[in-house]
Amino acid sequence: MNDATFEEGADKPLRLRAENAEDIPVLSALIQDAVLPSSEVKWLPKRMRFAALLNRFRWEDKTAAEARKRGYERTQSMLVVDSVLRVISNSVDPQDKDLVLSVLAIEFTPAEDGAGRLHLILAGDGELALDVECIDLTLTDVTRPYLAPSRRAPNHEA
Repeated sequence: MNDATFEEGADKPLRLRAENAEDIPVLSALIQDAVLPSSEVKWLPKRMRFAALLNRFRWEDKTAAEARKRGYERTQSMLVVDSVLRVISNSVDPQDKDLVLSVLAIEFTPAEDGAGRLHLILAGDGELALDVECIDLTLTDVTRPYLAPSRRAPNHEA
């Protein structure tokens, strides 16, 4: 029996967890350039949960798409953050359900005893700041990949 190769796992849905500050950059890279309507962002204070349904660009598939000369893909993914004490919206109107958000990154600012603030940084100087008791995030692909409507990979040239 041979070990599985990295390529064999590339077409599987992602299910990742972040439990410490070192895990955050991995999730941040995977959700960079995700887009979502603000109506798909939910803050459930009684459950201490923040959830967002993202249309995530499949960065992990970009090289394979280019090599096979096929279109780039997106997939819908759930970003769930548990142990959330408070959500602060900066330059984002939570009442504007038609607003389309574009994710640039997730960053973490630590506080005492594992608590801190997660910064969901959005294009256009927007941010959702989540005060958390601890780092407890999951990113789960919930649909099959689909052809990216723009048919292009996001471009981050300086």
